[in-house]
Amino acid sequence: MIPDSTAAADDAAAARRKAFVEAARDLFFANGYAGTTMSSIASKVGGSKTTLWTYFPSKEDLFAAVVDDIVERHGHALTVDLPVDAPVADVLRNFGMILMTKLAASPLLSLYRLVVGEAERFPHLAETFYDRGPRRGKARAAAWVAEKMARGEIRKGDPMRAVQQFAGLCQSGLYQFAVLSLPESRDLSRLAEDVDAAVDTFCRAWLAET
Repeated sequence: MIPDSTAAADDAAAARRKAFVEAARDLFFANGYAGTTMSSIASKVGGSKTTLWTYFPSKEDLFAAVVDDIVERHGHALTVDLPVDAPVADVLRNFGMILMTKLAASPLLSLYRLVVGEAERFPHLAETFYDRGPRRGKARAAAWVAEKMARGEIRKGDPMRAVQQFAGLCQSGLYQFAVLSLPESRDLSRLAEDVDAAVDTFCRAWLAET
């Protein structure tokens, strides 16, 4: 059994780490990656920069922790069920709705804007974001597509290309307005129309002839 004092210390350390991650997220979103310093993050939490460094040796490590935290809380598309025995259109519609509902809302939308805004100056941020989120989700979907291809339900081709095309179709409507904070993005009911259109177009292009 872990002594109470050790458990309490572990809980305190976890709470401290969580506080640093949340403070970093808020400051990154407000000021950008370049405009946020480790000192400002430590100050927001009320600790010293030295203490912050014991948890995160660099600002890049802290950014990765922010991405991991957001993906863990809001990246439901990474774990959505993709049953291989269900019809292609049904699975894609469910996957697309979960994906777009999350992508078009904060904080994933804010994270995406942050990464795009800083990608040219800090390309490693884009790599961190893509590896921890989109790449994982697309890899799972591509494995499902590959199985459907093997079963003869989807025509033979590159599974990853098929997934990329479906994702692009889903993001071609309201999501583009949401990224730019345009008024058209306020009607989230349009997401279902976008996903339905994406499923229809994908099936016309990729479903195997019966």
